[in-house]
Amino acid sequence: MHTPFTDQYDMNFLRDTMMGPNAMRITEELASFLPLAPGMRILDLGCGMGISSVLLAEKYGVTVFAADLWISPGENAKRFASLGLDAKIFPFLVDATKELPFAHEYFDMLVSVDSYQYYGANETMLPKLLPFVKKDGFVAVAVPGFTQDFPEGRLPEELQPFWAPDWYFYSRDWWRALWEKEPGIAIIEAREMDCCKQAWEDWLKTSNPYAQNDRRMMEAGAHKYFNLVQIVGRKV
Repeated sequence: MHTPFTDQYDMNFLRDTMMGPNAMRITEELASFLPLAPGMRILDLGCGMGISSVLLAEKYGVTVFAADLWISPGENAKRFASLGLDAKIFPFLVDATKELPFAHEYFDMLVSVDSYQYYGANETMLPKLLPFVKKDGFVAVAVPGFTQDFPEGRLPEELQPFWAPDWYFYSRDWWRALWEKEPGIAIIEAREMDCCKQAWEDWLKTSNPYAQNDRRMMEAGAHKYFNLVQIVGRKV
């Protein structure tokens, strides 16, 4: 049986660089639905500490532009260099809500793992990003979500003590309906991801203080409402 790339990776490195459910594992499943090929230019938007970028560069041989607002390009550059990937991954400081420092129709693909929910849960972000992707290129997003949508102020009891209003969790159907409003993209996939349980378990084993709080939330029963939503579209 094939062993996932993520399971062969240095788990200590991954635990030190996760900022939520294991982004490398999520990226590996997301990437399996994409026509990636060596030499492609990929924008990894909201890359965090870059483990999504590492998966793309190491496994697929693509060139990655690793863009994040919270983690400095200098810190990420050192991390990529330590892995011998400084010629394959280029770090940028980018605020997705502001003007992006890239050329139009420059990228074969835009990928975003566990970050798009913070800035893309609206009707304006997708049309803003599409110009940077080549015609027939792809936008592929994976975000934490809910198995169903809850009325405002009506979260399940298990979630209420832990919930932060800026988490922006929605269902697969909610995300599909949002993207269907954008005529410049054809939706290829909108699905719940298989790796949800494992990606969360990887994260909860870290010593990150946010993971400690998430562990209490999961132990209270929140996990039964959670999924990971994958949505992939082709620019038309």
